[in-house]
Amino acid sequence: MSSNIYGQHVSTQETPQSEPIFGRSDMARNNAGGYTFVVDDWTRLQRFLILGSEGGTYYVGERKLTRDNADCVLRCLAADGLRVVSEIVAVSKAGRAPKNDPALFALALALKLGDDKTRKAAAEALPEVARIGTHLLHLANYVQALGGWGRATRRAFSRWYTEKTSAAAAYQMVKYQQRDGWAHRDVLRLAHVKPPSEAHDRLFRWSVKGVAAIRGERGEEIPLVWAFEQAKHAAPGVLRSLIETYKLPWEALPSETLKNPEVWQTLLETGALGLTAMIRNLGRLTSLGLLTGGSEATKTVCAKLCDAEALKKARVHPLAVLLALTTYRAGCGVKGSLSWQPVSQICDALDEAFYSAFGAVEPTGKRLMLALDVSGSMGMNTIAGTHLSCCTASAALALVTMRVESGYAIFGFTTASISRLSVSPRQRLDDVVRTTSNLPFGGTDCSLPMQKALADKLEVDAFIVLTDSETWAGEIHPIQALKRYRDKTGIAAKLIVVGMTASEVSIADPNDRGSLDVVGFDAATPNLISDFVRG
Repeated sequence: MSSNIYGQHVSTQETPQSEPIFGRSDMARNNAGGYTFVVDDWTRLQRFLILGSEGGTYYVGERKLTRDNADCVLRCLAADGLRVVSEIVAVSKAGRAPKNDPALFALALALKLGDDKTRKAAAEALPEVARIGTHLLHLANYVQALGGWGRATRRAFSRWYTEKTSAAAAYQMVKYQQRDGWAHRDVLRLAHVKPPSEAHDRLFRWSVKGVAAIRGERGEEIPLVWAFEQAKHAAPGVLRSLIETYKLPWEALPSETLKNPEVWQTLLETGALGLTAMIRNLGRLTSLGLLTGGSEATKTVCAKLCDAEALKKARVHPLAVLLALTTYRAGCGVKGSLSWQPVSQICDALDEAFYSAFGAVEPTGKRLMLALDVSGSMGMNTIAGTHLSCCTASAALALVTMRVESGYAIFGFTTASISRLSVSPRQRLDDVVRTTSNLPFGGTDCSLPMQKALADKLEVDAFIVLTDSETWAGEIHPIQALKRYRDKTGIAAKLIVVGMTASEVSIADPNDRGSLDVVGFDAATPNLISDFVRG
């Protein structure tokens, strides 16, 4: 028998992805059956805080993915609860996540299941994470599911109301009245909130017992509540006057009045319609005839969308803009019967807003290969609980890098094929979205970008692979293909893996200083990639 069998069967240089690399105990079978690296709990915590688990993935149902991530949060809390709270605040406060719900849920876990120091830190962080009424009511729902209301939890919720002025508290209670079957009266009762002033007392009694509880009392100390009650029965002219005088938000208006374009015009002109609400209602504003080519309302909306500082201040996430663009361009909502004729100026402004929402990205000046996993799982997985596929979202994310770089090539890959994608940063974002939505999907082999670069003699300083890391089909692991590329070319190429789901797997080798794992659609991702590539 030939002694060559040992080298044939045991090698660290070329291993099928259906097997772990010899000697690597930090690899595990992924959900597709291949072997990948297991990210540490802190990396997974960040993935969860940014991407959440809503909708599950192609391989893992929503319930299991949520429970697995909740278990990860608990392990992190046991290891360093204060660090967990710090991570929650950092992600939430900077607006890095498309949705705040994962951060709120993790905060609820810290509030209820952390040690004494962690619970205290979580209570102090509550107003930074639950910044608006909607957040607070979501958090109340999570707290209830985790065992209810202890003394520290009551104090934390109570401070959310009492440390605000009566006017600021009234705005939150009028604008965000109910969520998840919870109303402010429920929280006020459960938290045993004691009013710090007469105005707070009237506000809380109004919330718990209704307007009859304060009828006949001085209304000027809580004018927004007075205006809200007047708006319920006001004629259109009076209603517009109330909006102008008291900045009544659109959520506080009777639903039948929202069919009136003059009401929306007043909301827009007075600034009572916030930037996030405006973006969500672009279709409605167009269907009512308010947004037309060249109209003053269209000019106002476009100016707001192109204001990078305003986008940052309002914490408008790039994914929210991408969703708005794809929905608006389609001319109809994902749900309901509302339809409209898209206005090209609005589409252009949304396109610009998408890039602005990431902030200024510094170009690397390096030779980059952007490799998009267009496998079946990426086509079926959705990003952060939205209706957008991970494949579509990854193409949009790649455009952010393409827009500032000159030396790049972009490829799409599946099981046994990899080819250049005919997309360009000069294209409209929605055109690129349509192109990638129609790609042929297959299995996954994440080693193909490195193999392609070696075979075609492409000089690459950094491979940026956007994937769910559910790779399984190759005869060589991605990290082995990267090492082979480095050895053959003499280029110390880096690998950046952009994880598009909140799973525990990655193709990035944690022991390789030239590899980095980042979270897809973290608003900070393009700059993190740039920093790493530049060293």
